[in-house]
Amino acid sequence: MRVIAGSARSLPLKTLDTLDTRPTQDRIKETLFNILHTDLPGSHFLDLFAGSGAIGIEALSRGAKKAWFIENNPKAAAIIRQNLDFTHLSEKAEVMTSDVIHGLSALESLEYPVDFIFMDPPYGQNQEKRVLEYLIARIQNGVCKYVDPYTRIIVEAALDTDFGYLPQLGFELDRQKRYKTNQHVFIRLLRP
Repeated sequence: MRVIAGSARSLPLKTLDTLDTRPTQDRIKETLFNILHTDLPGSHFLDLFAGSGAIGIEALSRGAKKAWFIENNPKAAAIIRQNLDFTHLSEKAEVMTSDVIHGLSALESLEYPVDFIFMDPPYGQNQEKRVLEYLIARIQNGVCKYVDPYTRIIVEAALDTDFGYLPQLGFELDRQKRYKTNQHVFIRLLRP
């Protein structure tokens, strides 16, 4: 696995040798960033279930101003830090070794919205729904200021993952990109 474009172009990234992480394939990553590229420079990027950090690092390499990485596995979080050091992007990043919900809670001190939230949770466990339920509850309580109607939430999920619940939660499906084995689902808050 490598960084595809930007300041860290072609640099290899370490990954965790375990079945607990599932790195996004380079061709799928390239398609994703072709969709996002015009909005990346100067953006704030949140990488949930970050694994090796490849997605957030790609965002930083392509001009994102700041990225937060939330990863529960301490070995994977250590690899993210190593990858950030190797790509010389550490100064623009914060790595949080915690459960995603605890990490999101810690970010509630942010007074501005992030531009992108990317999540690649384990397939078939409804973790993406759990995160969206948490976010909408915190938004409705007025304590989450880092998500607004312009924040793009991107979920990497299995092809059979059902997102029919989005409108009931207060989100809308903005775009869907299907690949052979998985999909990227682009989500936004419903506008009032």
